Amino acid sequence: MEESALTPRTPGYKNKRRNIRVVYGLFVLAIISFVLLTFRLFTDTETTSVWTAKVTSYLSRAPGAMNSPPHLLPETALEEILARGAPILGHDTGCSRGKSATCDWMAKVPDHTKLVHMNIPGTHDTSTGNYSDARQAELIRYTGPIPTAKTFRCQERSIFQMLNDGIRVFDLRYAYNPGNDTIGFYHSLALLAPTTTIVDVLYGYYSWLEKHPTETVLLSFNHEGGSRMIEDEKLQRMILDLFSKATQDDTSLNRLKHKFWVQKRGELGTLGESRGKIILFQRFSYGKLSPPPDPTTLIGLDLGADRWTDNGDDIHLVYNANTNATAFIEDRYSITLAEGIPPSVDAYVTAKFDAITAHIEKATLPDSETADQLFWSFTSAAVLQDPTSNLVMYPVTYAMGDESTPGINKRLLPWLKARKGKRFGIIMMDFYDAEPGLVEAVLGL
Repeated sequence: MEESALTPRTPGYKNKRRNIRVVYGLFVLAIISFVLLTFRLFTDTETTSVWTAKVTSYLSRAPGAMNSPPHLLPETALEEILARGAPILGHDTGCSRGKSATCDWMAKVPDHTKLVHMNIPGTHDTSTGNYSDARQAELIRYTGPIPTAKTFRCQERSIFQMLNDGIRVFDLRYAYNPGNDTIGFYHSLALLAPTTTIVDVLYGYYSWLEKHPTETVLLSFNHEGGSRMIEDEKLQRMILDLFSKATQDDTSLNRLKHKFWVQKRGELGTLGESRGKIILFQRFSYGKLSPPPDPTTLIGLDLGADRWTDNGDDIHLVYNANTNATAFIEDRYSITLAEGIPPSVDAYVTAKFDAITAHIEKATLPDSETADQLFWSFTSAAVLQDPTSNLVMYPVTYAMGDESTPGINKRLLPWLKARKGKRFGIIMMDFYDAEPGLVEAVLGL
């Protein structure tokens, strides 16, 4: 009789039982290994951190997840954006806290510290670091003939270099790029990078902050009226989309806003509240939009151009009417000499230096009315042809002087050192890197 299945009397039955025992043993071994590995993971701090990071990475990529992923974009996409932004951003070669006192200097400042009590170095006309005569010649087809490059250039360093040098406040002037489809960067008539957009540069700041989560960045945006590019409703709508508060809609833009932008209006707050994030200084208006945007949907400090006193050396701007929070600003950029003073590099540099130090001196005083207010000083000055001579003062002349005259930066360094430990507020500089130790002096290091 032919058997249709294995029975205990057949050789195949013994082989099957042997195979089952092997599989069962492997299964038990796998369970034991998993239990031991899990125990090790959750008792080893370093390993747990890695495990948690991997889980977070997976969850953040899940559909509908509101938490921002650990990386902004796929690596290749981010590289493409940063490459497009390189004429303004430069390249992030990194910095080391162990080697540089200014790399992550905010890490040593307590969380409870109010930003208005801090000394924060910044750069005026930040985006001009790559604007040379050669660069101007490349772009003449867009701008037509304009004055020499040193008329417009205020920096030698790129944004990434500035960040790694300890700069935390950035003066960015925007207008339409050629074609009026994207927003780029200008200084007066000088188009700085026709294929770099405001979004490219923002991604540069995001990528840097991901590597330096203890730091806070303050971005001052101002429409460059001298660019000869129109400022219309479309442009203001594009700016509003970037700089309005995040909503609960699960979009990439909202995730970036939640992660990287302080979502407050009219308030600076503490460093701890702002670490890893950007604070907006709004020096532009939404005057072309009708109806105007609801103020409760906006972020940052309203320091609108319509209220900014042109060429003022003691500007008072209330940015929160409810708390009377005020910005005290020195922005005397067009320098004139007192009657009877003969024109010279020294005379013009001295006039600007006196305006700067008079304003910073106010920040150092223990005045109860201004103790919790923002002080913001610009060491910069615009190009000027002396009306009575052939002397031309360029931004670099003010900052660095000439062969026989020390510039503002060289004069400011000992002045700040003599007041180490005092509050200076925000100090915006041109060509800061030409004077070693200037950033450290602002910080009181």
